[in-house]
Amino acid sequence: MRLMKYRWIRFVCTASIVCALSLAAGIANAVPSFKEVQADFVSSEGFLLDRHGVVVHQLRLNQKERKLAWVKLEDVSPAIRNALIASEDKRFYQHSGVDWNAVAAAAWGNLWNSKTRGASTITMQLAGLLEEDLRRKSNARTTTQKLTQVLVAQWLERSWRKDQILEAYLNLVPFRGELVGVHALSRVMFDKHPSGLDQVEAATAVALLRAPNATYTKVAERACNILKDQGAPAFCQNLAGQTSLYFARLTAKSDLINVSNGPQLAPHLAQHLANKLLNANMHSLRSTLDAGTQQFAKDALTRQLSALVDRNIEDGAVLVLDNASGDVLAWVGSSGNLSDARHVDGVLALRQAGSTLKPFLYELALEKKWLTAASILDDSAINLPTASGLYIPQNYDKHFKGLVSVRTALASSLNIPAVRTLVTVTPQLFFQRLQSLGFSLREEGDYYGYSLALGSADVSLQALTNAYRTLANQGKYSAIRTSEKDPKSVMLPRLSPAATFIISDILSDRTARAVTFGLENALSIRSWSAVKTGTSKDMRDNWCIGYSDRYTVGVWVGNASGAPMWDVSGVTGAAPIWQEVMQYLNRSVSNTKSTAKKELTRTVPDDVVMHSISYDDQLEAPRNEYFIKGTEQSHIAIAKSNEIRPSITYPTAGMLVALDPDIPPDRQRIRFATQGLQQGGWILDGRSLSNPGKTKSQSGQLAQIDWMPWPGKHLLQLVDSKGLVVDEIRFEVRGAQLAIRKNTKKSK
Repeated sequence: MRLMKYRWIRFVCTASIVCALSLAAGIANAVPSFKEVQADFVSSEGFLLDRHGVVVHQLRLNQKERKLAWVKLEDVSPAIRNALIASEDKRFYQHSGVDWNAVAAAAWGNLWNSKTRGASTITMQLAGLLEEDLRRKSNARTTTQKLTQVLVAQWLERSWRKDQILEAYLNLVPFRGELVGVHALSRVMFDKHPSGLDQVEAATAVALLRAPNATYTKVAERACNILKDQGAPAFCQNLAGQTSLYFARLTAKSDLINVSNGPQLAPHLAQHLANKLLNANMHSLRSTLDAGTQQFAKDALTRQLSALVDRNIEDGAVLVLDNASGDVLAWVGSSGNLSDARHVDGVLALRQAGSTLKPFLYELALEKKWLTAASILDDSAINLPTASGLYIPQNYDKHFKGLVSVRTALASSLNIPAVRTLVTVTPQLFFQRLQSLGFSLREEGDYYGYSLALGSADVSLQALTNAYRTLANQGKYSAIRTSEKDPKSVMLPRLSPAATFIISDILSDRTARAVTFGLENALSIRSWSAVKTGTSKDMRDNWCIGYSDRYTVGVWVGNASGAPMWDVSGVTGAAPIWQEVMQYLNRSVSNTKSTAKKELTRTVPDDVVMHSISYDDQLEAPRNEYFIKGTEQSHIAIAKSNEIRPSITYPTAGMLVALDPDIPPDRQRIRFATQGLQQGGWILDGRSLSNPGKTKSQSGQLAQIDWMPWPGKHLLQLVDSKGLVVDEIRFEVRGAQLAIRKNTKKSK
């Protein structure tokens, strides 16, 4: 009977080989070498390097399968090698690719419908992993595929060493689900490197090869059989419970980032750059980050937020830019484990800007020569009519400072003077300036209205920090760089060098800042710096953005959920982080002498002059002030009106007025109002409403006019005493036209 069995098997095999010999030989000749397989192996992870080549982050690129780095056989625990051979191929070291004894036993078992061990050796399984045509699909392999697999296995045995076959198999074999290779399985399932697997873990891993999708009880049962074959039945005790815990890890670790043994310093930037890795088919990408700066910024954010845990604050972000190149030196997108939304990138998220937009507003006013740093603004209560009602801005501390200079107003972040300045600049012109600096605001300037002066628009930390970098570069703008693949920055002039120099000088003025913040605060460092804080409505966002000669640092803290913080301002929330990071970047400057020298070497633009300035009634102490040439002042008299250019304050541009047909027309009026003009007049739709030079109220302002509205689109112009138009707006009146005409006829 035994002789008949082998004769039958030999006959079947011989006939089949003759039929497929040419096909199999061609495939065998195309099988790669061990070195080629090793070289072609691609991990599912990508590596983000810093500017010096240091790995700062690992991230998953291939979402279809999980493969970690190739591991050498000597770095794999002997326990898993022993379990693999005991379970899959007991005569691995004796056969030459095909275990003919196992083939005969399997064929005999199939003939008599008896259950026997499979005949596929480790080498044959490797052949199936290397050749796409031989990989097992949902259906069983054809006879030709099986015979080809045999020939490829024999070719591998002649060309490769046994240790190379084992090494390649352990790196290429799929275990369960998306896990490919012993490295990925060990990290996910056992939370350790393959070199550390013990006998029980090794048996559990090998048990998955036969039934990858089996339940944990089935896997435990098979693992126990492997242990018994190895003479270790005692390890079967409580094996089901252990296997259950292993399977729980498989379910919990849904992201490869959690099982990587590499650095996890820059998850958000790594994700941001992932497409560059994929599109270029690269395994690693050198970024512009500096690993030391990234680590320090991350630690500084964690320290500060941990200290504010009782203030209902858990999120934050830090961005560090090199002024000259635009290179991102640190990109910290979240507070990590302190946050319930750590996957949200705080560098790119849109949040209300608060007072951080004020420097760009004042820069525009200085550039247009409507104001100087010495000009006086009125910090007192103001009610501005708008299309949606009265706009009544408030200062952060709810107090008014009276008359203050532009220098004091900006450095101390006073709100009312900023709003008055925007009345001069106009929301639309300010909006256009912000767009030119890369803010990409979603709405037009008139949508935000006067609240744009106080940062009602949503901006990202990335855009805001780079805009401040433009101030640091005296008005030259360029995009930021995050990787070596990004083009070199091309500087484009966007702001006035003279105006930005003066703004920077104001933002670095510790004395001017003291009105609101005092002399001792987190906005001062040992070397020269210019800095601004901001807090959005209801304390939902804290900002601190500032720059030195070499670096610009932006910090945001708040809650990704939008929940308000409790009694946290920009100075107490974001500023300490900014101060720590900036001190780290400028740590080479350590004494006051070098600081003073640093300030003196700052380049003053040719069209900026320094001039002594004094004020009536010693409103502010005499000082030397910077001016754009042609705007110099020596003494400022205190006038009753501030120095904002004349403008129409009501109605507002684009206002839509609806008339009520139930109110008599002689009772309906629109009051035209202005500010900043003492003598002049009004022109409506080309017709004068008053005589220029003769209309003046007792307060010194141009008298208001109550105009009976008439339906239609109207052009209202404000003219000075010489009849020159100094401001104009368009508005529209709708409704009640028939009723007005009817009532008008009756009155006649």
